[in-house]
This record gives sequence, structure tokens and C-alpha cells, in this order.
Amino acid sequence: MAKYKIESDKDICIGCGACVSMCPENWEMEEDGKAKALHEEIDEIKCNEDAKDSCPVDCITIKKIENTE
Repeated sequence: MAKYKIESDKDICIGCGACVSMCPENWEMEEDGKAKALHEEIDEIKCNEDAKDSCPVDCITIKKIENTE
């Protein structure tokens, strides 16, 4: 099974909340108004790909880090 790393560039995040709307089980808004991934390493992309695609400033990246098949 593949494993993925989720990264968010907080310097360019505008705090729109699109990622939280698309994937509330892995994204939350912090007190500073920026989004944060709750799990930076995941086994399945699930809705995180939708969160990435919905970001208007493209601050989310998802990288495949390992394949355990």
C-alpha cells in the first residue's frame, strides 16, 4: 500500500477554508486563521486530493513517500 505525505505552505495559505470544507476529517483552521493538516502522513489520499484541488493558492502538496505492496 502506498503512503503519502501532506504538506501545506502556511506562508501562502490565505485561510479560505476550502480544504476544511472538502476534507474536514483531516483539515482544521488554526487560531492564526491558517489551515492545518491533522495527519501529515496518510495511507490513503481520500478527500485530501479534493482539498488540494480546491485550494485557490495551491499551497497543498501530496507526495507519495513509500510503496509497501
